[in-house]
Amino acid sequence: MKKFVLILTGLLAGYLSTDAQTPLTSKAITMEKVSPNIYVRNIKQTVDFYKQLGFEVLTMVPDKGDPVFVLMRCGGVTFMFQTFESIGNTLPLISRNDGGSLLLYIKVENISALFVKIKDKVTILHGLEKTFYGATEFSIVDNNNYLLTFAEYE
Repeated sequence: MKKFVLILTGLLAGYLSTDAQTPLTSKAITMEKVSPNIYVRNIKQTVDFYKQLGFEVLTMVPDKGDPVFVLMRCGGVTFMFQTFESIGNTLPLISRNDGGSLLLYIKVENISALFVKIKDKVTILHGLEKTFYGATEFSIVDNNNYLLTFAEYE
């Protein structure tokens, strides 16, 4: 199962990149998208949390029983979540602690409506505020202690 999930993760990462098969040439290299694979303890709780933010499940492995991997999307934002347990000893550099020094910065439209929709369902770290660089932002912590900042630019 562990090898299957790692292979699936690699395949999905390739699928999510729009130009994964283009050979390197003199053409400028442009990175277009990042889809983080975020390690968590409980996929079901994570799915429930991210559904509150408007995410939908695209793929769950296995589709019955206790899942070890899920691919979720909301608009142009795609996250992969995988259990710590499912990677076993195959990726020793990955910390086995919740949260960490990662902040996911998500550009949105209609930030005020999103804030009103979720403010009573999540832990708000910073309420809506206008930044010096022209963004309106707010920050939350998810159920796995990862930080998410939502931003809208005018």
